[in-house]
Amino acid sequence: MGTDIKDDEIIAEVTKRLEEKYPDVPVADVESVVRAEFAELSGRPVRDYLSVLTERAAKKRLKRAG
Repeated sequence: MGTDIKDDEIIAEVTKRLEEKYPDVPVADVESVVRAEFAELSGRPVRDYLSVLTERAAKKRLKRAG
């Protein structure tokens, strides 16, 4: 089973927002962090807040790295 289009949209949106917030971090690194956090959260039963939770978790990781 492939990646759901909605999942790809969430990843792209969160990545874009975080690229603007962390311009010094390479785009590939931002996307990698977003994808990792999304993958960790996507198995949870409630998907309504997946975008927000992914963004929060990715921000924490990017702050620690930078």
